[in-house]
Amino acid sequence: MKKIFARLMKDESGATAIEYGLIAALVSVALIAGASSLGNTINDTFSKLGNKLSTTTANKL
Repeated sequence: MKKIFARLMKDESGATAIEYGLIAALVSVALIAGASSLGNTINDTFSKLGNKLSTTTANKL
């Protein structure tokens, strides 16, 4: 029993897989947050542009 426990303590392959999984999860969260922020900024920019075009077109009519 002591040998089995010692062998399990030396085995780090599971820990490495968990670490890689956590890194992948953090990278995914960062990408999603960045994409969401970028999407909101682009949406605001196009909304402002659309409003300016509408105002300009309405003034010419």
